Amino acid sequence: MDEKIMNITLRKTKNAPRTKRANRAIKEIRANVVRHMKTTEENVWIDHRLNEAIWARGIQKPPSRIRVKAVKFEDGLVEVSLPEDSIIEE
Repeated sequence: MDEKIMNITLRKTKNAPRTKRANRAIKEIRANVVRHMKTTEENVWIDHRLNEAIWARGIQKPPSRIRVKAVKFEDGLVEVSLPEDSIIEE
């Protein structure tokens, strides 16, 4: 089991249309985890608390960066969640 805590910058979400920014932030998190944990997009599971943290300010104003904890299991599945001491920056 491999575990990493990562700071993910969500700058590219500002390039997306206002009504699609939170969706774009989730896709950026998934792509970043795929790149760093060496898995496929189908094997990335995003925790509902992380999803709620992205969507907390609505679809138009996701956070500019977020800290996540990624845990890779033996079967290749990666679970992405908020760490216990999570800091979300506006």
